[in-house]
Amino acid sequence: MSIYDSLNQSQKEAVFKTEGPLLVLAGAGSGKTRVLTHRVAYLIEEKGVNPWNIMAITFTNKAAGEMRERVDKLVSFGAESIWVSTFHSSCVRILRRHIESLGYSTNFTIYDTDDQRTLMKQVFKTLDIDPKLYKERVILGQISSAKDLLISPAQFELEAGGDFRQKKIAAIYKEYQDQLKKNNALDFDDLIVKTVELLENNQDVKEYYQERFRYVMVDEYQDTNYAQFRLVSLLAGKYKNLCVVGDDDQSIYKFRGADIENILNFEKLFPGAEVIKLEQNYRSTQNILNAANEVIRHNRGRKDKTLWTANEEGDLVRFRQYDQAGEEAEAIARDISARGGEYRETAVLYRTNAQSRLLEEECIACNIPYRMVGGVNFYQRKEIKDILAYLKTIANGQDDLSVLRVINVPKRGIGATSVGKVAAFASEHGLSMYQAFSRVKAVPSIGKAADKIQGFVDLIEGFRSRMEEDDTYTIKALIEDVMEFTGYKKELEAEGEIEAQTRLENIEELINKAVSYTNESQDPSLGEFLEEVALVADVDRMDDSEERVTLMTLHSAKGLEFNYVYLSGMEDGLFPSMMAIMSDDKEAVEEERRLCYVGITRAKKQLMMTGARQRMVNGETRYSKVSRFIEEIPETLLDVEKLEPRLSRSSGGEGGNWSNSNSWSAGKAASGGFGVKSSAYASKTSSFSSGAAPGFGKTFTVSKPAALDYKEGDRVRHIKFGEGTVKKIQDGAKDFEVTVEFDTAGVKKMFASFAKLKKLT
Repeated sequence: MSIYDSLNQSQKEAVFKTEGPLLVLAGAGSGKTRVLTHRVAYLIEEKGVNPWNIMAITFTNKAAGEMRERVDKLVSFGAESIWVSTFHSSCVRILRRHIESLGYSTNFTIYDTDDQRTLMKQVFKTLDIDPKLYKERVILGQISSAKDLLISPAQFELEAGGDFRQKKIAAIYKEYQDQLKKNNALDFDDLIVKTVELLENNQDVKEYYQERFRYVMVDEYQDTNYAQFRLVSLLAGKYKNLCVVGDDDQSIYKFRGADIENILNFEKLFPGAEVIKLEQNYRSTQNILNAANEVIRHNRGRKDKTLWTANEEGDLVRFRQYDQAGEEAEAIARDISARGGEYRETAVLYRTNAQSRLLEEECIACNIPYRMVGGVNFYQRKEIKDILAYLKTIANGQDDLSVLRVINVPKRGIGATSVGKVAAFASEHGLSMYQAFSRVKAVPSIGKAADKIQGFVDLIEGFRSRMEEDDTYTIKALIEDVMEFTGYKKELEAEGEIEAQTRLENIEELINKAVSYTNESQDPSLGEFLEEVALVADVDRMDDSEERVTLMTLHSAKGLEFNYVYLSGMEDGLFPSMMAIMSDDKEAVEEERRLCYVGITRAKKQLMMTGARQRMVNGETRYSKVSRFIEEIPETLLDVEKLEPRLSRSSGGEGGNWSNSNSWSAGKAASGGFGVKSSAYASKTSSFSSGAAPGFGKTFTVSKPAALDYKEGDRVRHIKFGEGTVKKIQDGAKDFEVTVEFDTAGVKKMFASFAKLKKLT
C-alpha cells in the first residue's frame, strides 16, 4: 500500500502538484502538515528531486522540529539534507556564509530584546534624546515595524516629510543601525532584512540559492509579513516552484506585522498559481464546524471555503449568558467539575489576559488543577505584584521584600548603592528597611539620594494617613491613587504599546477584585484584602500532575486542539473588542472574527460559549450585548439554556430597547441576525431600559419592584450564597437594599432586583 493512499483527494492533488506556484488553502484541522511532509517525500521518491534542492520554512522551532521528525520517518534517504527550519534560522545560515559582502563579519552577534534596549539607551545618550518624550520600547517597536516593511532609515526619513517627531525617530533609527553595524550585530528583524538585501544586491548569491532551493515550501503563510514575502519570492524567483500552505481565516497576528494580503493576493503576485482547498476537517464534529463556517462567512476579505467532516454530527454548540462575569467563571468551573475528569483535554479560552483572574480563582475554589499558557498566573504578573507590593508597604512597613520591590518602581533615581547603604544602616540598628528609609537623613554618606528616598516615604505615609482618617476611602481609590501619584500609570501609558495596555487592563482587573471584596465583606480592610489575595494566589496547593485544565488567550490557542473548549467573554466590547468596533479600519472586526473562528475550531467534541451581561471594568459595572459572533450562529446549531425572565429586543437593529418577553427572535430576525427560538437568551435579571453608554454601547437602569415577597426575619435562598435570614430591608431611591445573614457565606448587602432572593416556606 502506498503512503499516499491514506490521503484524501484534495490532499493528493496538493502533494502531486509539484511544478509552479501553488497555494494550499488548508482549513483548520485539515491535515496541512501531513500534506507538506508527504509532498517532500513525493518530490524525492517519485519525482527524483535531490533532497538538498528542497526547502521547507515555518515560523516556530517547535513546528520545524515536528516537521523534521515526520519528514525523517517518511523519507528513507537524504532527509538530513532537506532544509527544514524557521525563517530566522534559514537566514542565519545564509548570512553566516555571505554577510561579508554587506560589510559585516560572519561571526556577527544576534541581539535579543534586552540587548536591543541596552543599545537603544546608548543611542539616546549619543543623540541626547529625552526619554520622557521618546520611549525606548516604543521607538524599538516603530523600527521593527519599519523593518517588516523593508523601510530603511533613509526611506523612513524621506517619508517623515515635515513631521518633526518622525524625523527625530528616523535619526534614532539611523544611529541604531550604525551602532549595530559598529558592534557587528544584527537584531532579529535584521536577519530577514539583511538576507533580502543580500539576495537583491548580490547576483551570484541569489543565483546560488535559487539553484540550491528549486522547491520552496512555506507553512502558515497567512502569518508572513512583507519582508518574509519578499524573501521567499527571491528564493523561488527562478524556478517558480513555490508552495505556500495557510488559512486566511486564521490570520490573527496583524499586531505582529502579519499581512493577510500576502495570501489573499497570491494568484496576482504569482501569475499562473493554482489554488487547492483542503476543506475536510479531521478534528471536530460537524455541528462545531457548521458554527465556525457561519461565523467566518461574514468576513468579506477572505477566500471562500467550507469545512466539513466525516466525523459524527455531535452535540449542539452550547451558549450560556450569565448576569455577572463572576457567575460565568463559576459556571464554567462547575461544568468542568461535573464532567469529573479529562482535564488535559479541556481548555478555557478568553480574549484578554485580565479575564483569567476570575477563572483562576474559580478553578482553585473547585480544586481544579490548571495551567496557564501564553502568560503567567494573574497574581504573579509583574504589574500586579508591583501594585500589591505598594499596598503591603502601606499596610505593613515590616515587609522588606515589598518595600525593596517598589522603592525605585517607577524609577526615582534611587540606585542600588544607595539602597545598600540604607540596608547596612538597617542591619546595624535592627530596623526594617522601611524604618531605615524613614530615617534616611541619619544614614552616613547617603548624599542626594536622601531627598528621593524621603519623597517615597512621604508618599507612603500620605496613603496611610488617608486610610486611617477617611472611612470612605476605599481600596479601589487607594489603588487608583497609587497608580496616579507614584507615576506608575503615566509610565505605562507613555509606552503606548499593546503590552503596556494589557498591563493596565490587568491592574483594572485587580481593582475589580478590590471592589468585589469590598462589596462582599462585612468590615472591609486593606489587611484582610491582602490576606484574601494571598490565599487565592497560593497555587502551590494545586495538584502537580499533568492532568490539568488549560487556561489561555485565544491568540495562544492557535494550532492546538482539545476535546472540550469553553470560549468565554462573548460580549460586544470585549469580543470583538471595543477598540476594533470603534476603529476606522474596517478590517479590525474581521480580524477579531478570525480569532473567534480559531477559538471555535479548537474544539473536537464539545464547545461551550459564554458571556455576561455585567462585567466589572476598572471597578465600575459595565453592561454589554451578546457578542455579534454569537448572533451570527443560526439557532439550529445552538443549545441555549432557558432561564426566566428572558430579555427581548423589542425593535430590530443595534439600537433596540430591551424588555421582558417570551421571545428574542423578532428583533434579531429583523436585523438579519440571531433569530433564536423562544428559549434563547434568558436572563436572571429584572428588565432594563437603554441609555447612553460609557464605553460599551449601553447603560441600564434597574426597574424597582413595587414590593418584596419577603420581610425582615424571613428565611430566603440565594442562587450563589444559599440559605439565610433577612436582617434589614432599606427602601432606596432606585431599588430595595437587602441585608442577609447567610448560613455559610456570612452577611451580604445587595440590591433586591439583582439578588433574586426566594422566600423559604
